Amino acid sequence: MHTKLSRRGFLRMTGAAGLGIAAAGCSTGPSAGTATWSMWSSSAAEKKVWDAFGKYVEQQLKVKSIATLTPSPGYPTKLDLQLVSGTASLVTALNGTLIPTYAARGAHRPLDDLIAADPDFRLDDFYETSRKISSFNGTTYAIGFDVAPTVMYYNKDLLKKQNIPLPSPTEPMSWATFRDLAKQLTRPGEQYGFTCAPAIDDLVSWIYCAGGNVMSADASRSTLGDPEAMQALQFVIDLFVKDQVTPPIKNLVTESSLSNFLQGNVAFMQNGPWQVVNARKAKFDWDIIPFPAGANGSTPRVSGSSFAIPSGVREGPQLDLAWKLLKTLTSTGALDIYAKAGRNNPARLSAGSAFQPPPDNLGIVQDILAGRLAGGHAFDVTTNWNQVKQLLGQDLPRTFLGQVTVADAIRGLTPRLDVLMRQHLDTVRQATARKG
Repeated sequence: MHTKLSRRGFLRMTGAAGLGIAAAGCSTGPSAGTATWSMWSSSAAEKKVWDAFGKYVEQQLKVKSIATLTPSPGYPTKLDLQLVSGTASLVTALNGTLIPTYAARGAHRPLDDLIAADPDFRLDDFYETSRKISSFNGTTYAIGFDVAPTVMYYNKDLLKKQNIPLPSPTEPMSWATFRDLAKQLTRPGEQYGFTCAPAIDDLVSWIYCAGGNVMSADASRSTLGDPEAMQALQFVIDLFVKDQVTPPIKNLVTESSLSNFLQGNVAFMQNGPWQVVNARKAKFDWDIIPFPAGANGSTPRVSGSSFAIPSGVREGPQLDLAWKLLKTLTSTGALDIYAKAGRNNPARLSAGSAFQPPPDNLGIVQDILAGRLAGGHAFDVTTNWNQVKQLLGQDLPRTFLGQVTVADAIRGLTPRLDVLMRQHLDTVRQATARKG
């Protein structure tokens, strides 16, 4: 069993450096035989879904289900402390961007042995991108419950009002066409052509579509300064600064593309199907289309979330229950509940049909994931992604305000990003050595 850190040691490790996880000791909490699991939940609608999950677990496993629900912003911090103190649930939800971080530090156990020993579990019923997001260093550490590509939402009423033909529901438009439409639909102070978040999470889709990435294939250096990434970054920043087709940014920290879109005066919004449940509140007609195609086609980021088992869960009856619980939470029946509520596209192919319109064109989500339409790019992240994201969040957003050029921002960020890349590689080598 891994050595437990003291609370002081854990906080020292995680405080200034962003998210860091230590392996947990044996889990404690409710009595044996109770199915405990944790999840982020920030609204009444979300809580309703997780309550339904809990009832489904109790029906399937014939045991009591206890879910620890935490508002999204505070979930990672709470989970970190539970993991290091040995009080984590039998199964914990993980955002896909943080799975490498948890896996590399031994916070969650590998699942390949459990999968191989279970003839009733089919990993191939999960989308390939979900399987990739849920793995680290060639090992499966989690099982996905949702997965989806970034898409483009659009306000049908605005386009119809200006007699602009609606875009193709299946053929991605070019960047040039998208830019022209955004400019045509902009009337400063009245309505705007486009909105997205001023952050790397949204920028990366354009970078992938241009054929670039945040890091090299071996993750040894930052590639944001490479021509493909620079082209994408400049294109998006020009929409904000040069073309001014976006609503004025009032606060870089709290800027919300969804809030902008729901006001009804923005034509296009970049976002994921996870916002469908919120977009349904709009008082105008809207739909979704594939992400605009760059030099590399329409290959925006694909994001997902998963369930995992902490490494502190003991072998024997406790682990047996944890595995049964994880399988139940990611089963077709549970994900049908999730999808029918409009939360997001389920990670299982067999549950995909439950993610129903509106919007009318919602079916493209499954088509993109299955490779029948456009494409997608699994979100490439490092074992210290939280630190990478924090660093990029310091200087890059200023380019959206025109306070610094894209070239100057990337020039200043690259040396510090390269240091983080080297630290990531060291972490991977250490994890590989432990595994060997």
